[in-house]
Amino acid sequence: MTSEMKPPLTLLVLAAGLGSRYGGLKQLEKIGPGGETLMDYSIYDAKRAGFTRVIFLIREEMREQFESQVGEKYQNILDVKYAYQNIHDLPSGFNCPLKRLRPWGTGHAVWSARKSLMGNDFAVINADDFYGFETFQVLAQSLGIDQTEESEKLILSMVGFRLSETLSDHGHVSRGICQKTAGYLETVEEWTQIGGTPITGLNSSGTELSLSGSEIVSMNIWGLPGSIFSLLETEFIKFLDSLNKEDFLSEFYLPSAVDASIKSGSVKVKVYPASCAWMGVTFKEDKTKVMDSILKLVDNGIYRNPLFED
Repeated sequence: MTSEMKPPLTLLVLAAGLGSRYGGLKQLEKIGPGGETLMDYSIYDAKRAGFTRVIFLIREEMREQFESQVGEKYQNILDVKYAYQNIHDLPSGFNCPLKRLRPWGTGHAVWSARKSLMGNDFAVINADDFYGFETFQVLAQSLGIDQTEESEKLILSMVGFRLSETLSDHGHVSRGICQKTAGYLETVEEWTQIGGTPITGLNSSGTELSLSGSEIVSMNIWGLPGSIFSLLETEFIKFLDSLNKEDFLSEFYLPSAVDASIKSGSVKVKVYPASCAWMGVTFKEDKTKVMDSILKLVDNGIYRNPLFED
């Protein structure tokens, strides 16, 4: 395939979450010295790494605010598109319960963008996390892997971060804790209430266990093939079938779908260790520390100020 025929490197930014522990559109929180958001830095890094298209996955009611405050600033540097997460967008045969108000989760969010991706490989990130330039370089290089290499399995990629570097000083967090063998993901398990000294957390069974801090965690940054959507739909249907009729809060998480697909033998996931520090504002009190860290990167010449110069 010639370079002219290669599809654009596409970044899917998950920005539809309610931000329930923080309140409001934390994606729009000003962090950088020029008023930049963490998402601004991700878009900037992704572009430097070779991504040319960004698709923002948002809720329909966010559209006007998001497009005017976020999307417009990127129009001159990237091909900007939008996809929408709607709780009524479900596989054939399913209807959304009347009492369901919250989005269906990150797995559903990615599935919601199926028509916008047009079968192209893509990277997925959270809108409100900082991942670093080298992380996007790794993702860019991992996309476009020849899927015929493993004819019976789709090949995915993820960048894993050290647990201790993703914790908050101001509350407990949830993380997808990973086990890997020979560089490939074996399991990713959602743990909750992680924090404290020494570090403890609740595993998926609700059992409190100690953690070393050296564990690899998923921060929801993945490289996915364009053919992933039928697999996601299969796992989403299983999730919907398993729901209690009175459960209006459970979410279909992307890491859980990946974990189930590993167990079924449908996918292989290459794990790349992060070489950059992760940053995020889980709680309002985290903001000052993150602002200081970004300012140091700017002072060291890693990022421009302002980030997007005319």
